[in-house]
Amino acid sequence: MRTTSATALVVLLLLLAGCSSRGHGDGGPITLRFQSLAWQQESVAANKELVQEWNATHREVKVKYVQGSWDTVHDQLLTSFEGGEAPDVIHDASDDLADFAHGGYLADLTDLLPAGLEADIPRRSWETATFGEGVYGVPFLQEPRVLIANSTWLRTAGVRVPTPGHPWSWGEFRQVTKRLSGDGKYGVAWPLKEPVSATLNLSLSAGGRLFHRGADGKVTVRFGPGDAVVPRTVHDQVTTDHSAPASTLGSGGSDTLPGFFGGRYAMVPLGFSYRQQIVQQAPKGFHWEVLPAPAGAGGLAQGVSPQTLSIAAGCPHKKEAAAFIDFLLRPKNMVRLALGDWMLPTGTRALKDPALHTAKNGWATGTALAAHLRPAPAQSVRGYPEWKDKVATPAFQEYYSGSIGLDDLRGRLEKDGNPVLARYQR
Repeated sequence: MRTTSATALVVLLLLLAGCSSRGHGDGGPITLRFQSLAWQQESVAANKELVQEWNATHREVKVKYVQGSWDTVHDQLLTSFEGGEAPDVIHDASDDLADFAHGGYLADLTDLLPAGLEADIPRRSWETATFGEGVYGVPFLQEPRVLIANSTWLRTAGVRVPTPGHPWSWGEFRQVTKRLSGDGKYGVAWPLKEPVSATLNLSLSAGGRLFHRGADGKVTVRFGPGDAVVPRTVHDQVTTDHSAPASTLGSGGSDTLPGFFGGRYAMVPLGFSYRQQIVQQAPKGFHWEVLPAPAGAGGLAQGVSPQTLSIAAGCPHKKEAAAFIDFLLRPKNMVRLALGDWMLPTGTRALKDPALHTAKNGWATGTALAAHLRPAPAQSVRGYPEWKDKVATPAFQEYYSGSIGLDDLRGRLEKDGNPVLARYQR
């Protein structure tokens, strides 16, 4: 009994020590843990500088920077939530929040955020972090998918160069890539190691929806004409026109850059932030530019899953955590974070900053696309991760490689996929 009591006392003292580091019952400053997923050198520097600036001007609330990783964040957060050791302020992406929000791990920010911050970010961005009646993250950085093009190649071929005001249609894009191909070279290289999100997000431009929510609130998959435009374009470029190589379909974006620099591909569809790698890696004298993705019935619309800042439900100092988020996302600070990550801010005031409207490195083209960004189609679909991994990813991979046809793709997504989603909506 004496041993048990001693053990219990040690455990109690350890728990009190852990609490004091967060709550500081000794009268010292509060310490908030901020887990950042920044990984690029400029982005890490911007985040750490902002933490230092906060700490220098806030005596009662200090912030400790914690480095996280995009590769492991979901499992790491789940473990930390269940163990009661979650960071107070959490950097993540909106498409990773649904399970955490429904599981009660994240604080509802509805009554915590300043009115100015709420008003500055467009409603369409807030929708990406809204689940049910609550808001569980502040969307602050977003990344459109663009075409990175070899300027010299396009102008030598005499093709029309698209602009945000006059983009290519999907049909014109296909014709241009055919014109640019031949002699072992390709008009475009599609890096589709993760084919589902890229396909669904770009399909908004063609009027695709795929996920349809009924009057009962339940979601089903219906693959309509608008959903077929982008998949058919990629499929035909690979299997019919031979204007895109099959070899890159299983590649990530970075994997295509050597071939792009070497003159094998005229264009590569990539996320906007890949521009930093291109600036760092492009050989001297290589001329490139940023073009808008093709447009269809939905114009330049495309889906995005913004990066977000959330507060853990277990954080004992939510008001202070919200104040820190408000500081991080002041317009000038949001611009610093966007420039560090080579992405776009969500805030309307930040988007007006002259640094984001320069022609250099395609900033102006990307900023012109900001008004056309919409929540990713799968943003609030329960069961999407399993549907994507078990049904959609292999189906799209087989379709793009030519192993199955469009009707087979439709059948796989609907007939095989809807039972998966149904299990999460009972």
